[in-house]
Amino acid sequence: MKRLMQAPNLALAALWADQLTAAGYSARVLRAYASGIAGEIPPDQALPEIWLDDPSRLDEARIVFARWMQPTERRWACHGCGEVIEGPFEQCWNCGADAPPPTGRVGS
Repeated sequence: MKRLMQAPNLALAALWADQLTAAGYSARVLRAYASGIAGEIPPDQALPEIWLDDPSRLDEARIVFARWMQPTERRWACHGCGEVIEGPFEQCWNCGADAPPPTGRVGS
């Protein structure tokens, strides 16, 4: 096992570990309940951590996680209602239609 990162709280640690597991990485949360002894140990030692079972996939998992934290933004016109959508959104806020596949061009 290899430590991927610390999370600021248990909710985010569980969410991130679940996302990694769904993406094909065997991940788990350690120190999930260490915050209860935060006054007895250094604060940075009381944060939950995400660990990968396969250390050989650590760099790959870091890249995937970094992409999640910096989603690509684009601008597209909804084919259902014509609304212009900007940002990392994959559905129209107005009618719920799915975004068209990216064309590879900037601003598409």
